[in-house]
Amino acid sequence: MIDEKTLIKQLSDSSQKEAAFTRLVREYQEPLYWQIRRMVLVHDDADDVLQNTFIKAWSAIDSFRGESRLQTWLFRIAINESLNFLSKKKQVLSLDQEDFGAAVSLASDSYFDGDELQQQFQTAIGTLPEKQRLVFNLKYFDEMKYEDMSDLLGTSIGALKASYHHAVKKILAFFENND
Repeated sequence: MIDEKTLIKQLSDSSQKEAAFTRLVREYQEPLYWQIRRMVLVHDDADDVLQNTFIKAWSAIDSFRGESRLQTWLFRIAINESLNFLSKKKQVLSLDQEDFGAAVSLASDSYFDGDELQQQFQTAIGTLPEKQRLVFNLKYFDEMKYEDMSDLLGTSIGALKASYHHAVKKILAFFENND
């Protein structure tokens, strides 16, 4: 794990900026990829969104004020890029096509190595509204505390708990209806 204060200092020094950003990419690309992947589901799409995330981070790094942790700032960019990607994709597809397309895309993705139950679980998550899916992924997969989610998403803890609760109920209902 790298020291964020040192890294931020190096990012603000023009002679060290590129090397520091390379370290930043190496440190955060995997956790960011998986956060994005759980949102967009498809490996190639996740790679594209990850690349856009780092492009945005590079172009905005000089304006990073350090009011939040560097990791939080990067996750916020990744989440916004994921939501923008999904919004653009939704404009092309109707809701029914999107749900079907997500399931087919996941099943045919060569990077997905899960069994049938895992595929159903991911499909159930894919049917959640974007906000609930995001909160569910952060809590279930990343085991993020509500306080950290609140900082990341700018949402109250109560609203996050409600979103998670509704997401869990919808996932359970998905399994009950597809038994």
